[in-house]
Amino acid sequence: MNIPAISDSEWKIMKVLWNENPKTATEIMEELEKETNWKPTTVKTLLSRLVKKEAITYENKNRKYYYTPLIGEEQCVIEESKSFLQRVYNGGVKSLVANFLHMEKLSKEDVEELKKILEDK
Repeated sequence: MNIPAISDSEWKIMKVLWNENPKTATEIMEELEKETNWKPTTVKTLLSRLVKKEAITYENKNRKYYYTPLIGEEQCVIEESKSFLQRVYNGGVKSLVANFLHMEKLSKEDVEELKKILEDK
């Protein structure tokens, strides 16, 4: 399955739907109202884009549209990670990790966990 490119705003909608679905546009708006100041038309536009991208689908029940994701969160995270890695680091994992390690303060536990991940790979 081809995973579509999803904008930052569309990610917010997808996260709501991944957390619980199906949901109506109103339910999505209510969940996002604390972190966004989106108008109903904005949410409906984003939902429409996600339907066109085949990231979500909808079902009309009693004149209400219920939205459900067609793609999983893990699939999207993997694709977004690949895209970011290619865009920013020309696909170089080593550069990404080195930059991250330079920027972040890691505990001993973090370092041990990273070592284990690398050893298991």
